[in-house]
Amino acid sequence: MPATILLIDDNPVQAATRQTILKRAGYNVIAALSPVRALEQFRQNEYPSPIELIITDHIMPDMNGNEFVAKLRSFAPEVPVLVISGLPEAEDEYEGLNINFRLKPLLPDNLLASVHRLLPTNA
Repeated sequence: MPATILLIDDNPVQAATRQTILKRAGYNVIAALSPVRALEQFRQNEYPSPIELIITDHIMPDMNGNEFVAKLRSFAPEVPVLVISGLPEAEDEYEGLNINFRLKPLLPDNLLASVHRLLPTNA
């Protein structure tokens, strides 16, 4: 069974592009445009299959990536998280949150390599 990835990006074009790349690589991808809603659905276990990796953008309305991850870590400390940002200095905002940080633009091969490294070995 393919690994399930939760992809959070408020930019629908970016979300759709990454979702397509990941789906073509064989992953099950759930795209969310709202980090607030995605966090609540994750907390309530409303997704159809267990989330094995979360990919999030850094700058989003209502809740930035670092706020999302900080709240996520309060109840899901072990789920792998990949943060993607165009701001190199944003990585400092995630100190102690156990994330992997990549800069935009993230080419498809680099995205897939990062995902492959972060997923559990049985995924």
